[in-house]
Amino acid sequence: MRDERKYDQERPVASQRPSSMRRPGRVRKARLRLVRVDPWSVMKTAFLLAVALGVALFVAVAVLWSVLDAAGVFAAISEIVFDFTSSSTSDGVDINQYVELSRVLGFTTLIGVVNVVLITALATLGAFLYNLSASLLGGLELTLAEDD
Repeated sequence: MRDERKYDQERPVASQRPSSMRRPGRVRKARLRLVRVDPWSVMKTAFLLAVALGVALFVAVAVLWSVLDAAGVFAAISEIVFDFTSSSTSDGVDINQYVELSRVLGFTTLIGVVNVVLITALATLGAFLYNLSASLLGGLELTLAEDD
């Protein structure tokens, strides 16, 4: 059997130093040039992100509408508008029929679908335009670093 004290003395000096005393590692750097972006992958990624944004928009509008309705904001606004627009010869305007939950969420869905189509198309067009400009100008130059 070895004597533990003797074993500790035989260890290399570098492993006995605390971690704060060690030399910092070298940083390797690489200069790369981004010359092409695949339009198909840009289209798929943009589509998924736009759908996620559309779902988030739908949920946010539903929650906001529920909070405003529970607080009585729509009832108060409807009463004020009805008082201003009513006269002895005609009834006032009922705002509640325009701000129903189904109508608001339908409009939000329409906006979300249009956004999905536009974001997907614009991102794909942007990838094509980047590839065109990168072929003329050489693309973006990136410097990447890796810590050892």
